[in-house]
Formats: sequence, C-alpha cells, structure tokens
Amino acid sequence: MKRVLFGLMVAGTLAGGLAGCAGAGMGGADTAVATLASRSGTATQGVITFTQHGSRVLVKADVTGLPPNTEHGFHVHEKGDCSAPDAMSAGGHFNPTAKPHGSMSMPDHHAGDINNLKADASGRAQASFELSDVTVAPGPASVVGRAVVVHKDPDDYKTQPTGNSGGRIACGVIAKS
Repeated sequence: MKRVLFGLMVAGTLAGGLAGCAGAGMGGADTAVATLASRSGTATQGVITFTQHGSRVLVKADVTGLPPNTEHGFHVHEKGDCSAPDAMSAGGHFNPTAKPHGSMSMPDHHAGDINNLKADASGRAQASFELSDVTVAPGPASVVGRAVVVHKDPDDYKTQPTGNSGGRIACGVIAKS
C-alpha cells in the first residue's frame, strides 16, 4: 500500500511540474487571435491566429467575403485600433526595426509584412505563414495589441512604405488567447 501511495505522490509531483513547464513556455505555445471585421463598406471578415513556435510565429488566416479569385495585401499594423470606418486608425505597417517594406522572402522587410492572401472562386482565403521577425510574447517585436489588416489590392512588395496595396477592407486587433 505504501508503494502505491508513494507512486501516486511521485506521479502527481511530476505531472504538476510538467504543467508548470508548459505554462512557462517550455512545451506550451503562446497564441494570439485577431477577429477581422469588415471596413470600407466590404463584407470581408475572418480569423487570424498567431502561435509562437520557438523563435518563429505561425500565422493561420481564414478570411471570407473577398471578391472571387483576387489577391490582397496582408499586414500587421502598428496600432491595435480598428475603430475608423476605413481602418486608418491602425496606423502604418508594424516596423520596430525601421526596415524598408518588402516581401517576407527578402532579408529586409517590415516585421509586419506578410505574403498576399489569395481568394478562391468563393471569395475565401486560407493560408499559413511563418514569421521570424515578430513574437507573441511580450517585448518590442510582439504582435499582441497591434492590428492585422487585409487590403483591397495585392501588395507589390516594392512601393515604399505600403506596397501600393490600396484601401483597408478588414481589420482586427490581435489579442492574447
């Protein structure tokens, strides 16, 4: 009987310790979510999830209400404010390291530059991207408390500082989940 009780105590201690490690980021993943609301008179909406995996952040996007078979600029913006009808309250692209605008594949680009979203024939865009210049954890590179914006037009990855991606058709504040 004593062996059984001792075994249960050890198992409980190990489980509690492992749970503590997961909560401290040693096995658990920090996640933040933005729920997109339509802006500029569109029907665009969706959910964007940001999950920390080591030094990278996995971004998963599910956006609906886009015009069929179109491409759209997609960025993290500096301010967590989507209150303006045109989402201009979100400010410019998130750029804590003062780099030029560009594609995620370029060595220098805004931390908030993400690949274009591509809508299918039903106007839905689903995508996954890995970002290396941002975090979900607190700090100067954190996306938490900022906004994610879908633009009317595709990003050309050249025009400074916006990529010539047009108006803002959906916006959501990124919050820890």
